[in-house]
Amino acid sequence: MVKGDLPELLGATLVELNGSGTILDVCKMFWEEHEEELRSSGDLFYTWQYDIRWAATTLRKEGIMKDASLSKTGVWELSSRGSNQ
Repeated sequence: MVKGDLPELLGATLVELNGSGTILDVCKMFWEEHEEELRSSGDLFYTWQYDIRWAATTLRKEGIMKDASLSKTGVWELSSRGSNQ
């Protein structure tokens, strides 16, 4: 796993959470599903919680996630475009 994989994996995690979740719930599920890969990813193991926020920004720019201003504070949501993945 490399940093560039995170947007796609984050999108898949949000799909599994029915399109939205608190940042805490998203990160918990992401860890549960990708712990082994993260542990063997070198420096990403130490930065993934920062980098997953970068991935969320990337998905917002691509229109896959709703803009932060359209969601409750601390909640990440797929847009209608992201929900169709």
